[in-house]
Amino acid sequence: MKKVYLDNASTTQIRSEVLSEMTKVLFEDFGNPSSTHSYGRNAKSQIELARKSIAKELNCNAQEIIFTSGGTEAINLILHSAVKDLNVKRIITSKIEHHAVLHTVEALQQNFNIQVDYVALKPDGSINISDLVELLSQETKTLVSLMHVNNEIGSVLELNEIGKICDQYNALFHSDTVQSVGKIPIDLQATKVDFIVASAHKFHGPKGIGFLFARKNSGLKPMFFGGEQEKGFRPGTEATHQIVGLSKALEYSYMNLESDRNHIIEIKNYLVEQLEIHFPNFKINGSTDNFYTIINILLPFSESQTPLLLFNLDMKGIAVSRGSACQSGVSKPSHVLAEILLQEEINKPSLRISFSHYNTKQDIDLLIDALK
Repeated sequence: MKKVYLDNASTTQIRSEVLSEMTKVLFEDFGNPSSTHSYGRNAKSQIELARKSIAKELNCNAQEIIFTSGGTEAINLILHSAVKDLNVKRIITSKIEHHAVLHTVEALQQNFNIQVDYVALKPDGSINISDLVELLSQETKTLVSLMHVNNEIGSVLELNEIGKICDQYNALFHSDTVQSVGKIPIDLQATKVDFIVASAHKFHGPKGIGFLFARKNSGLKPMFFGGEQEKGFRPGTEATHQIVGLSKALEYSYMNLESDRNHIIEIKNYLVEQLEIHFPNFKINGSTDNFYTIINILLPFSESQTPLLLFNLDMKGIAVSRGSACQSGVSKPSHVLAEILLQEEINKPSLRISFSHYNTKQDIDLLIDALK
């Protein structure tokens, strides 16, 4: 049985070139980067070269890149420090953010009594700009936290536009860019965003490594303490091979961006064509103009077929999801779909299908056959 992987918004297959680089570093540059001897200096050099490479891809200063274990840690560090150290009294976010943002904001509201406002959404899951402007008109020290690409429905935030609005109202702007880094060009000199985050395993790098971008002189402070690694922002011995893997994955992703994107768009369009032929009553959840790597569909099946849909597809070798992998095993519907679907649609079978350059039209044929 051929297995088909269509859950790339959850995680991606590591590139062989990235794995080769990581293996080389594990064997050759195993020294502690904080050691002053040659072994340590070599490892430290690898980390700083990786930092410079990432900064070059995103057009920012290398010192503005801080390595973390991934997106969740980076988001926690930014939001906690914004409240504790930057005097933020209010956070504006949306109800379709990743739980790394939503649950952190809830904890900060409970522990620090900050004001939390949720910006209104349009029916397709995009942000209501007019409502955001109205919220920002209140004169309170504010941080806006809105994701660039939604991980479940693929709605895209106009990063430049939101950045300009936040700057106009003197609000800090954080964007969860976990789904977009490596898949769309981001110019941090041209975009008025104060903080972004990334996770390597979303763009064909290793798990357990990511980074945050904090604009120079942001005033952020560490969330926990120890050594002086990452200029004290994130203490603990650095995983040199992971950092190099992240850097190489980002480099290859942007190097192949145009060809990979064209290939993925062709595969995605083919899926839509096949769904229109075989399941003409299917519906795209969210905007039809969603991000090119993600599509979320409502299938014309009965509600009774929902609980075992993923199981039955998995038995046929098809890997897809109903939403965020962080919510696997949870029986309640996706919090994202709950915000945009009609009540009678929420419990019906929806699938998130997410693509990479490794996917083929044969993968789509096998998915369609399995659904039939």
